[in-house]
Amino acid sequence: QVQLVESGGGLVQPGGSLRLSCGASGITFTNYAMNWYRQAPGKERELVATITPGGSTNYADFVKGRFTISRENAKNTVYLQMNSLKPEDTAVYYCNAAFRGFIRQEYWGQGTQVTISS
Repeated sequence: QVQLVESGGGLVQPGGSLRLSCGASGITFTNYAMNWYRQAPGKERELVATITPGGSTNYADFVKGRFTISRENAKNTVYLQMNSLKPEDTAVYYCNAAFRGFIRQEYWGQGTQVTISS
C-alpha cells in the first residue's frame, strides 16, 4: 500500500524556520517527482515546490528565495526547508508524489499544519 507521511509542522514566529519531511513507502521513489502543496483556510490548494527524480527544482513565486525542496532517495524522503516564514505561509502542507509512465499516478499525504504567528 502506498503511503506518504508528512512531519515537521508546528507553530513558529514570523521570520522563523521550519523543515518539513515526507517519507514515502509502497512506491519506487526514484521514479516519482515529489511536490509540496499547501492549503490555507478558505483558499484553494496551491503548488509550493517541485523536485524531479533527477533533482531539478521549481518553486512558486511566493516562496522563491525562502523555501528549498530536496530529496534523499536512499531514505525515500523529500524535504521542504522553510525560512523567513510569514503569517501568510500558514496552511496545511501536503506531500505529493507524481509518476509519469504508461498511466499517470499520483499520491497524497495526510498533511501537516504549519502556523506562523506571534
